Amino acid sequence: MTPLARLVQVHKAIGHPVRLRLLAALRSGPLCGCQMTVIVKLAPSTVSEHLSELRKAGLVTEKKEGRWVEYRLSDSVLRDGILDPVWPALEDDLEAKADAVLVKELRRVPLEELCSVDLDLERLQRPKLASAIAKAARIRTSDEAPR
Repeated sequence: MTPLARLVQVHKAIGHPVRLRLLAALRSGPLCGCQMTVIVKLAPSTVSEHLSELRKAGLVTEKKEGRWVEYRLSDSVLRDGILDPVWPALEDDLEAKADAVLVKELRRVPLEELCSVDLDLERLQRPKLASAIAKAARIRTSDEAPR
């Protein structure tokens, strides 16, 4: 692939708000596809399509871990700083801030537990997660920044 073609593919991949949110969520470490489905509140098939676009562009890699597929930012993204200009722009985005609050607490929920409730976070008996969900909702509708 030529450098121009690669550049076009990368920009097409990051040219969608959901894909940018997924990349931002992965910035703090790997996540399972089911966790990302919960974060962006879309159908698993839709999230899978977005992740496929990011993978084709070389922005994420995937690794099967038992029943789950783990996604992470690719080594080239981290090494070459391809997304470095994107991160500061997302710092003021309410959706990205809300996602970060949710990601932080969601990482503490074992995948087996998350899947046992069919990704319905309200069915989990985890007060800290419930608090994170409420805080994320407030952030999405206000200027509140996560602490």
